[in-house]
Amino acid sequence: MTQNETKDSPWLFRTYAGHSTASASNALYRGNLGKGQTGLSVAFDLPTQTGYDSDHVLARGEVGKVGVPVAHLGDMRALFADIPLEQMNTSMTINATAPWLLALYIAVAEEQGADVTALQGTVQNDIIKEYLSRGTYICPPEPSLRMITDVAAFTREHLPKWNPMNVCSYHLQEAGATPEQELAFALATACAVLDDLKGKVAEQDFPEMVGRISFFVNAGIRFVTELCKMRAFVELWDEICLDRYGVEDAKYRRFRYGVQVNSLGLTEQQPENNVYRILIEMLAVTLSKNARARAVQLPAWNEALGLPRPWDQQWSLRAQQILAYETDLLEYGDLFDGNPVIAARVETLKTAARAELATLDGMGGAIKSIEYMKSRLVDSNGERIAGIERGDTSVVGVNRFTGGEPSPLTAGEGAIMVADAGAEADQISRLNDWRSKRDAVAVTAALDELRRAAASGANIMPPSLAAARAGATTGEWGDAIRAVFGQYRGPTGVSRNPSNRTEGLDEIRARVDAISARLGRRLSLLVGKPGLDGHSNGAEQIAARARDCGIDITYEGIRMTPAELVDSARRTKAHVIGISVLSGSHIPLVAETLKLLREKGLGQIPVVVGGIIPDADSRTLKAMGVARIYTPKDFEMNRIMEDLVLLAEQPHVVVQ
Repeated sequence: MTQNETKDSPWLFRTYAGHSTASASNALYRGNLGKGQTGLSVAFDLPTQTGYDSDHVLARGEVGKVGVPVAHLGDMRALFADIPLEQMNTSMTINATAPWLLALYIAVAEEQGADVTALQGTVQNDIIKEYLSRGTYICPPEPSLRMITDVAAFTREHLPKWNPMNVCSYHLQEAGATPEQELAFALATACAVLDDLKGKVAEQDFPEMVGRISFFVNAGIRFVTELCKMRAFVELWDEICLDRYGVEDAKYRRFRYGVQVNSLGLTEQQPENNVYRILIEMLAVTLSKNARARAVQLPAWNEALGLPRPWDQQWSLRAQQILAYETDLLEYGDLFDGNPVIAARVETLKTAARAELATLDGMGGAIKSIEYMKSRLVDSNGERIAGIERGDTSVVGVNRFTGGEPSPLTAGEGAIMVADAGAEADQISRLNDWRSKRDAVAVTAALDELRRAAASGANIMPPSLAAARAGATTGEWGDAIRAVFGQYRGPTGVSRNPSNRTEGLDEIRARVDAISARLGRRLSLLVGKPGLDGHSNGAEQIAARARDCGIDITYEGIRMTPAELVDSARRTKAHVIGISVLSGSHIPLVAETLKLLREKGLGQIPVVVGGIIPDADSRTLKAMGVARIYTPKDFEMNRIMEDLVLLAEQPHVVVQ
């Protein structure tokens, strides 16, 4: 370890942002750039991510909630107004609709007069992890893989500085992946993409394309393990590139990654503690020079409470800047080379990851292993939650040192940002205006060509770009893709067979048996996820624990309409309905579900709701007739199970 003669350049400073409307997000971006942010990281709302227009029935309540709505070229134009794209490094967290959003981005750059070949940035474009964790897929796996590599092949020819795919293990850890699983599942995804890409680029160009695959990872609170995981990623990727793909040039074998540190571990209780968690997790991906992130974005301290304000995002940005500019970190070589403890942990992780990779290869690779990987994640997440419940895993302020002073940071008006209530109506109004003013004949012709390309196997990017220029909408692009490839409902990972995690459940199981006997049939729980929110971890764990308690569960996965949930409740004769929404759209979606239940004569069924729900919204939901509300602070799953039994035992008052 020696001091460098010249100081290393810092990583890209990013903040993951986007909300309400394109114009509001543009103002946020320009403000963040003015505060020293060096790259953009765009969050899109769920309709945009899943290929629906803002006025689609499934988009109701979701517009502008977890990101910015981009329904057409006009929205993308407004999003990047006065931001010269030729000078920017833009990361777009977009997967199923990545070809479409990249096409819109290129079209805006063309309008700005930019040299398209100079554009720098990344589309995440990792659809495999969407089936496993995030849920914003559209099509079945095989055509989705084809579109990933279509984008890669197109960028090789037209956008030489663009990263066409960002293998995203971030959401795998959020879904419960162990470090070994995160390593193996992410690397298997990269291999699936490269195996398919081999047939789409010339042999001499393939090594350079390997070098343009990047990764987006997660760093949790177990600092040493996370640091070692990143070093293991670097070494395993180098090994795969050399041995599996024969890439001789070392620069094309570099493990290039960006990171957002863990949001799963952020707590609603004592949320100020999250500042320390975020800082420690950032160190895991910056201290080791040989495994240092190329771009870092940090969550805000209050994301377990609701939408972070610009000030909260600024606080996270300042943590990066202090580490990069005030400390001497960037003046030295790698701090951990030759450390026997680090080396041993890295080897342990690599050995376990290689074994898991061999299993996946034996099953036919990542695409063929989606159901297996999903079930592994659900099981791992169950073990994680059980460890917190038992106290084996300490979480300060949650299951240890729970006493403390109230936080002044969460007090007072404006402590939590509230989404603009009028943003959805404004977005829909502008969408209708866009449709009325465009050349409908040109749009129809472009969409026809898009469908032909999808059906024939031609690269999806050129007709997507033509459709973007013509004025097609996100929903129209999505409908064209669905028409050719079909829709898909991914595996839930929740088996109907009980697991082995039955320790401490005897008393609850006895109560379930007793109430089932009185009811004349097995106590029945319907777990539902209305809307477009694909964060299904909570729903999966509730369903799995209820199953292990002897409750008859129905959980059909994500993206259900309120009408479909009510119909399922009628068919299954559910005794209790549990609704999970983490996108902030709980009020309109729950209100619609309750309304339909009353109209169908099912208003007596108690409804419980889980999600990131501010106190004011909790009061609103209870006034509607919701029986119980659970937020991230409610980590004791057995207590929730006891509540479900109690609700089934007691007559429920129908709220008119």
